[in-house]
Amino acid sequence: MRYLILSILFLTSFAISAQEYKDEISVVQFSAGFVKESEINLNNFRECHVYTFYIEKNKKYFDAESIKYLPTILLFQNGKEVMRVETGISMKFPENTNKQIRKKVEELIGNKF
Repeated sequence: MRYLILSILFLTSFAISAQEYKDEISVVQFSAGFVKESEINLNNFRECHVYTFYIEKNKKYFDAESIKYLPTILLFQNGKEVMRVETGISMKFPENTNKQIRKKVEELIGNKF
């Protein structure tokens, strides 16, 4: 019985931490080493959580989020995807991607109050 309880606690804590990147307002960039030059600098999104995952190290997240193009940016609010920006076969984001993300982040922050 003791091992059963410990196993349940371990699996529960793992499941919670596995979703951590979706907490609150989060900007998540999914990329790979071979498209690094196409990534967007996310340092200016200080008011929310920012993550960058590389397929070489974090494939499970790519599968979980059905990432088809590299790089891709997802915006989450409390675990729910609210925006997806994909590069498509060109592997380049549209020029206004930062503005699109900024506008959505500001909208989400404004809706919190």
